[in-house]
Amino acid sequence: QLVESGGGPVQPGGSLRLSCTASGSTVADLTIAWFRQAPGKEREGVSCISDSEDVTVYSDFVKGRFTMSVDSDKNTLYLQMDSLKPEDTAFYYCAAGRELPRAFCYLVETQTPIPRNFSVSWGQGTQVTVSS
Repeated sequence: QLVESGGGPVQPGGSLRLSCTASGSTVADLTIAWFRQAPGKEREGVSCISDSEDVTVYSDFVKGRFTMSVDSDKNTLYLQMDSLKPEDTAFYYCAAGRELPRAFCYLVETQTPIPRNFSVSWGQGTQVTVSS
């Protein structure tokens, strides 16, 4: 089970830190991705980190502004979001799986649909609103 938190309203240029906390599995054993979806738009892959942390990817539209980090003690993956823009407004949610193909993060980065046979669990999401 995945639970996201940390969303809310923020002004342009501000920061938020989202959390994705896993239960029933150890974060270190999971490949975890962040996605977002704005009203009327397709879901976008934001970032992804592999279970061994040897693969970390960010989509071009967040590269240099968003950073993932893992807190093993809290079994949580964080998404630090800085220099937020109004176009970052969306519902953010994390998705994770054990022993996912190594291509999973590549699919996230390239906005390629995740195959249905990938065993992925999804959180309920958290809203991020960037507005002045």
